[in-house]
Amino acid sequence: MKKLLLAGSAVAALASTAQAADLGAARPVEVPAAIVAPPPFTWTGFYVGAHLGWGSSRSTYRDATGVYQETASTGNGLFGGAQVGYNWQINQFVLGLEGDVAGAGINKRTEFNNGDAFRTSVPFLASVRLRAGYAFDRALIYATGGLGIGTFSQKYYDFSANTTLSSSSTRLGYAIGGGIEYAFMPNWSAKVEYLYYGFGDRTPGFTERDRTAQNIHTIKLGVNYLFNTGPGPATARY
Repeated sequence: MKKLLLAGSAVAALASTAQAADLGAARPVEVPAAIVAPPPFTWTGFYVGAHLGWGSSRSTYRDATGVYQETASTGNGLFGGAQVGYNWQINQFVLGLEGDVAGAGINKRTEFNNGDAFRTSVPFLASVRLRAGYAFDRALIYATGGLGIGTFSQKYYDFSANTTLSSSSTRLGYAIGGGIEYAFMPNWSAKVEYLYYGFGDRTPGFTERDRTAQNIHTIKLGVNYLFNTGPGPATARY
């Protein structure tokens, strides 16, 4: 009996020692993985891109000498080119400067009852404009305006004399409009833009006192690659 009691006491002591050792062992603590938030989107930086659009040119030809027929015609056609610019974002406001160039196929031929014909075309368009807009994160709504540049070509076919008179010139005017641009990827954006070009009257040179007025409406789709600078939009301090 005495041996049984001693054996039981030894087993109980061993069990107690094992339990105490188990309670004292350090348990590994799970550390949650760090969540890295993406940097806020910014419109600040340079960009380059390309565009394709449709233009409608309204031409009015007047000849005070009465030698050639007067006409008012509207020519339509495609144009396409490239643009480069810079944006600067302050809070939600975006200011920028953009320049673009485009080759165009905007033209119109008008034939008269006496056999004469007048053809006007716009082979080149360009502009240098300021942009000002408001950003809703990746969406930008803006207005724009500045210098408009256009090259115009006119031809008048005189049926009675069987001759064709030609005139071409590059004129400065103004360009105003607006658009919507959306950044569908961190460095890529797409835009829809309307511009109105006004060039007023000019002398094509067929006679001493003939004049042509030219105004152009354009709508275009564009894609830009953004070279963003800085971690986010600048914050104005007051």
